[in-house]
Amino acid sequence: MWFIVLLIVVIFVLLISIRQVNQYERGIKFQLGKYRRTIEPGWRLVFPIFQSMTKVDIRVKAVDVPDQDAITKDNVTVNVNAVLYYKVVAADKAILEVEHYYYAVSQLAQTTMRDVVGEVTLDELLSNRDEISQRIQQIVDKATDPWGIKVVSVDLKHIELPKDMQRTIAKQAEAERERRAVIIKAEGEVAAADNMAKAANILASSAGALHLRTLQSINDLSSDQSNTVIFAMPLEILRAFEGIAKKGKE
Repeated sequence: MWFIVLLIVVIFVLLISIRQVNQYERGIKFQLGKYRRTIEPGWRLVFPIFQSMTKVDIRVKAVDVPDQDAITKDNVTVNVNAVLYYKVVAADKAILEVEHYYYAVSQLAQTTMRDVVGEVTLDELLSNRDEISQRIQQIVDKATDPWGIKVVSVDLKHIELPKDMQRTIAKQAEAERERRAVIIKAEGEVAAADNMAKAANILASSAGALHLRTLQSINDLSSDQSNTVIFAMPLEILRAFEGIAKKGKE
């Protein structure tokens, strides 16, 4: 009778001592309050009262870094937020070295983001977002190494500027577009003037070329009968007629 009772107790203890560790988890086993070992995936025995186990998820996790008000190097207040991806690479350190590692990583990312934004100007923040994200990732990754955590990446999601600064940037962009338009127009006028000068030189150097160009222009105008054309006789044509008359007399 006692044997049956003992057997039932043993079976009951074994059943309540079974713990399952999934493939994406690691178990940190404690015995009498002391760290014993890291448990790999599978079914494991953890005897109550004497032993305990804490599971750690080793998958990559995303931490949404909330909006942070930061001041850039040129004293512009901006509101930035980001997303941070990390994973636990040493489960024992994540439990033994820091309390609530997920909360600690989030707080560290917030302070680091504010510090890094304060080291750059507004123009650098807007144009070099990838470099700034990489800088934040390196700082946070180095700080979390003792916790057994690897920061995979950090991405700045949104940078919000004050309303007056948005209007200033819009005016600056509009002025830049107008400046480019004026430059392009001026370059076009220079090219047109250069081509006209070349055409004038060619017409002046060829005998009768200007006369033929004039006749071509008259022909183009005569296509519309509603046009009234006042034609001024160029001196070159008169001189051409004068030369022909002299040759006739000779």
